[in-house]
Amino acid sequence: MAKTISVTLKVWRQKDAHAPGRLVTYQMNNIDIDMSFLEMLDIVNQGLELKGEDPIAFDHDCREGICGSCGSVVNGHAHGPEAETTLCQLHMRRFKNGDVIVIEPWRAEAFPVIKDLVVDRSAFDRIIAAGGFISVRTGSAPEAHSVPVPKENADLAMDAAQCIGCGACVAACPNASAMLFVSAKVSQFALLPQGQPERRSRVLKMVTQMDNEGFGNCSNHYECEAACPKGISVSNIARMNRDYLCAGLTSA
Repeated sequence: MAKTISVTLKVWRQKDAHAPGRLVTYQMNNIDIDMSFLEMLDIVNQGLELKGEDPIAFDHDCREGICGSCGSVVNGHAHGPEAETTLCQLHMRRFKNGDVIVIEPWRAEAFPVIKDLVVDRSAFDRIIAAGGFISVRTGSAPEAHSVPVPKENADLAMDAAQCIGCGACVAACPNASAMLFVSAKVSQFALLPQGQPERRSRVLKMVTQMDNEGFGNCSNHYECEAACPKGISVSNIARMNRDYLCAGLTSA
């Protein structure tokens, strides 16, 4: 198997949210297949800087699939074609020699482009600030097992808490819905005893903020679950919808 490949990149370049954007073509030769996708973009940027050109702006931080900073649409797939993988974990061996790779930012009204592949995801922060926390006094750390939690609930809460807030669900959804993200953040508390006192007010506040940010509604395409690098289940959306309905009825 060849250790290197040559690919053609078509990268979205956009100065800011108000400037027009376009796809710019870059030919990359002799790319080591063991490079990560972001390492490949680093090589592209080194070449651009040597020529005195503006490097491609893209988000990244830990490069370990933990922080959720990275994210672009690669050939129509959020985070690329590899299932349950962040962009930083995608490797060039996933592509073939001669491939054309189109790289675009998340496309959503609530995620305006800052520059090139970087989008403003602060809408997620405002949703969390609206209610994604526990504010009641819980005292010091309790003794182990002093508050019984069914194992099924504990497992489901941990699964929901895996959400890293990368925004792939929004980018993959044809309606740019954030319901998978919001439902994961709602569920991680709704499934545990500590989250019960504010359960109803939490879901009302977070869903209201989500709507205010301009995200679309869920229409059960399931693309969000398919694109999620952590495999967050759409069952969380059903749980959030039930909680929202009950909270709306009891708060009226």
